[in-house]
Amino acid sequence: MARFDVRRETSLPAEVAWGRLTDWERHGRFIPLTTVTRSGHGVRSTFTARTALGPFGFDDIMDVTAWEPPSGDLPGRCRIVKRGKVVAGWAELVVTPTPSGSVVHWLEDASIRHTGRVLDLPSRLMSRVIFGRLVDGLLDG
Repeated sequence: MARFDVRRETSLPAEVAWGRLTDWERHGRFIPLTTVTRSGHGVRSTFTARTALGPFGFDDIMDVTAWEPPSGDLPGRCRIVKRGKVVAGWAELVVTPTPSGSVVHWLEDASIRHTGRVLDLPSRLMSRVIFGRLVDGLLDG
């Protein structure tokens, strides 16, 4: 699996950063050729990221298995399990309050099914760039 992480410090309060990062539909604004739809909110909700160019594409189906928004001085944590036919794995988002705002940590371990480990390195490098831009874009508003 291709494991990567993205860390960012922001002046946004943890609750605001959390709200922006877990607004799943907005993710499509920052990931090329992708639209996101969701069903429900919080734990046990599902969302789908559809990446396509014309008629060719795939659905990245994800289930939220943990949902603990930040509260006061306590960090927030969200865990997502990817169960699509193309992408498998998990992601975890942690937003920790700090005196000057918050720290965001996005950790993901995902792979393209049926490819073995051959795509792990390029996938890890590409994902770090794409998700870095995603987190930056979401935090910037």
